[in-house]
Amino acid sequence: MTAIRNRVVSAMALCCLIVVTACSATYRNHGYVPHDEDLQNLVVGVDTRATVDDTVGPPSLSGMLGDGNYYYVRSRIREFGMYRPEVVERQILAISFNGDNTIANIERFDLADGNLVPLSRRVTDSSVVNNGFLRQMLGNFGNLNPVDAFN
Repeated sequence: MTAIRNRVVSAMALCCLIVVTACSATYRNHGYVPHDEDLQNLVVGVDTRATVDDTVGPPSLSGMLGDGNYYYVRSRIREFGMYRPEVVERQILAISFNGDNTIANIERFDLADGNLVPLSRRVTDSSVVNNGFLRQMLGNFGNLNPVDAFN
């Protein structure tokens, strides 16, 4: 009888261990931001884009044009059970350049410096939100071309 009791207790302990480990938070890290030691080698007003690429590596994001500023972004996201993933840390290193491609400024930003901005948003608005079935059908009559029906 004690052998069965020991097995039941062991099984219950194993189940409790599985439940406890399933509820632990997991973290995902994305991106790269250079360390301060690497940035000390860069001199504002002297070093160029090529020097930045050689010293700290290419950026994860750059400005809209090819001659835009450099942005290094690193995010840490916590996932906990059934809850929505939460960004717990985001660091942004912005290196801006002058017209002659020398470094104008080096700035570091954090979540505490501003609002959380999503890096991508994948939402498509529906064009048929307030249109009923008949309105959609009647709206298609002007879009029909009889030549397309016979080809």
